[in-house]
Amino acid sequence: MITLGLVRHGVTDWNNQGKAQGISDIPLNQEGRDQAAALAKRLSTEGWDAIISSNLIRAQETAHIISSYSGISLHPTDERLREMNCGLIEGTTEEERVSSWGPQWRKSDLGMESFDQVAERGHEFIQEISLNHRNKRILIVSHGALIGLTLKRLLPNIFTETHISNASLTVIKKTEEQWDCELYNCVEHLSIGRCRS
Repeated sequence: MITLGLVRHGVTDWNNQGKAQGISDIPLNQEGRDQAAALAKRLSTEGWDAIISSNLIRAQETAHIISSYSGISLHPTDERLREMNCGLIEGTTEEERVSSWGPQWRKSDLGMESFDQVAERGHEFIQEISLNHRNKRILIVSHGALIGLTLKRLLPNIFTETHISNASLTVIKKTEEQWDCELYNCVEHLSIGRCRS
């Protein structure tokens, strides 16, 4: 058995501006740091064993804040947890994308990583962790698209669509060969929403 807590990083200025971040290395803003601290307070009471994060700074900052507050040990970062590479659209808003490439910009070759590629590396990481950390509770700090697409790959009957909020917690558990989702996109610790279990 293994329990994984999937955490999306706290908010950044680009999140608030509606800009695609992808693999651009954008730090948390003060709101994002405050979100991470609120999440850390919650996680400190839940008995987690370790934290593994994406190597992008917004995820690393979130992981460090959680670790500093809670005492949960940080493991080395893993590049497979990075956000989807958004190619030419990184740093642009939807309005700017429509202006540059038209309303059907998603059909253009803009150097973006495919959903399948993102889901595959997320799935590969999760499978490896589940083998190497049996009977542990591991926090994974990553990004919205990576978490959402990985959930759709692991649990296609549950997740046909996903929405992953900043500083949210999703908890999945594997018993024998079966994955299940215990908690989805919970932001209760931010006092702005509810949990779905």
